Amino acid sequence: MSPAREIDPHESPRALFAFELRRYRLAAGLTQQQFGDRIGYSDSQVAMVETMKRTPTRKFAELCDQKLGLDGAMTRLYVNTTWERAPEYFRPWLEEEAEATALHNWEPAVVPGLLQTETYARAMFSASPGITSEEVEERLAGRVRRQSLLNQDKAPLIGIVLDEFVIRRRIGGAEVMREQLQSMLDVAERPNVTIQIVPYEAEAYCGLAGGFIIAERNGSAYAAYVDAQPIGRTVDDRQVIGQITSRYDAIRAEALPFKQSVKLIKEVVNRNDW
Repeated sequence: MSPAREIDPHESPRALFAFELRRYRLAAGLTQQQFGDRIGYSDSQVAMVETMKRTPTRKFAELCDQKLGLDGAMTRLYVNTTWERAPEYFRPWLEEEAEATALHNWEPAVVPGLLQTETYARAMFSASPGITSEEVEERLAGRVRRQSLLNQDKAPLIGIVLDEFVIRRRIGGAEVMREQLQSMLDVAERPNVTIQIVPYEAEAYCGLAGGFIIAERNGSAYAAYVDAQPIGRTVDDRQVIGQITSRYDAIRAEALPFKQSVKLIKEVVNRNDW
């Protein structure tokens, strides 16, 4: 099977870059060897980018545009394969998250970024003081790219625990929230995703101190992101990660089981007092 048939350009921004590179090269009538000679790379390096075995660099993308006369097309695609548009403080976490085989997310205030719909995310980003419409769109593009990990062939196991407050706070208005909650229900049908709700009845518990995400690789927690205002931070200290994991376990003990949580979300979606 050829690489072009193996790669789905809708899978991720990196897949789209690989797909388009091969398409442009073939349209120019060039073999990988000939194209590599033009841009100063070996045919094996070109092949690895086209098969997603190697991440392209900005220099590589710019040379592709220059030698193929593409007026910046590959460079624009390259930007979408990186975290250049993400806030600088968040980039270390995005790199860790991309390598995880399992993610455990606690969120007491808003729908986690991995689950946010475009309209919900836009409402959240637009609420930032001083943000421009261009910056909102850039952050949305980054959010979409981050969410692409949900559609990978080997998508990580994802466990999300939310405070009931999250599904009842009307972010963006009634229709935006209904769309958001329905999207969460759709995602919860995936075999690798579980969503649980900590009900109001839990009252005081340790999770109210703030949200966090834990990244695991092959059963071992190796990084965590701790949310804070105005910025969060990525930690890799084993002792701190152990403390965060203990908090997650304690919070999850307060949560409703998965099926009951889904039932609660459905009830909120169908409420008529929005």
